[in-house]
Amino acid sequence: MKALYCQQNSPGEEMTFVFQERENLPPTRDNDVKIQVRACALSWIDTKLLSEIKLEKELLPVGREISGVVLEVGRKVSFFQPDDEVVGILPLDSEESGLCEVILVHEHYLVRKPEKVCWVEAAGTVRDGVRAYTALHYLSQVSPGKTVLVMDGASPFGTIAIQLAQHRGAKVISTAHSLEDKQYLERLRPPVDMRQPLVARVIDVSNGKIDVAESCLEETGGLGVDIVLDAGARLYSNEDESTLKPQLLPHKHDIITLLGVGGHWITTEKNLQLDPPDSHSLFLKGASVSFLNDEVWNLSNIQQGKYLCILEDIMEKLSSNIFRPQLDEPIPLYEAKVSMEIVQKNQARKRQVIQF
Repeated sequence: MKALYCQQNSPGEEMTFVFQERENLPPTRDNDVKIQVRACALSWIDTKLLSEIKLEKELLPVGREISGVVLEVGRKVSFFQPDDEVVGILPLDSEESGLCEVILVHEHYLVRKPEKVCWVEAAGTVRDGVRAYTALHYLSQVSPGKTVLVMDGASPFGTIAIQLAQHRGAKVISTAHSLEDKQYLERLRPPVDMRQPLVARVIDVSNGKIDVAESCLEETGGLGVDIVLDAGARLYSNEDESTLKPQLLPHKHDIITLLGVGGHWITTEKNLQLDPPDSHSLFLKGASVSFLNDEVWNLSNIQQGKYLCILEDIMEKLSSNIFRPQLDEPIPLYEAKVSMEIVQKNQARKRQVIQF
């Protein structure tokens, strides 16, 4: 059996992706589930995070969001039996590559896949679903009547976040990075009422002339938004940062300006720097900043029960058509190397899923 791994020869060099012939699987341990993989989604590999938590190695397994059929279970496995259809995310320290026909996974990283949900959709939605739940339910409390701003709403994560926020009764505003993205967001409809748009207002930032803060304050009658999910933020002036950050991203001051009283800013900007005036503005609003790192669920098993409930809820929403993911056409295994290179360079606008 072959499996896909990534290799980084030295810091700063581009990663190379290689198929390695792997030996036969070891015997199934007590809590392990042997799975025949049917689909595996591709996600960007954060080598810096892996290095910081001492998980960096010469060959890193590629592909962690998987769906498949149970072939065999360990003697202490209580949740699954052979022929069950399952979906899950392999942990950061997994030795297994999801891009392999048969793998071993601990039962606590898996949930059942509903019959109505296809393999590709299950694998392609599970990570973005976890990120959306982490942002909207655990780092903030989305509820009816709140206003949520989702930056880059046409991205795979943005699409699921919009659908979850609207399902919970929130009013959703989103930014679009191109005319195509704007048209996609304007076409989104909830499954219940196809006449009502999912997004109350789409702000097209592609030409750089629209002021996001001004648009959001106008939409909310000057009150500001309750929850902001960014897709990164500019930290400095245009002159300092023109080569470092895409100009489509809002400046951190704009995000703080458009936040309402008691608002929550959920950021993916791991190097966010707040100056004293920024902190003072947040203090005056009683607002908060939280960092979105969806890997925390598997870095400590203290929240394992909650994590499995999230996975089950994602599958239930996928089954009932509340979640409709932004997926590319399924990709055959022999094209996985090329697809992973595109994903690692952040050049894929839709979720890439390998189908076996």
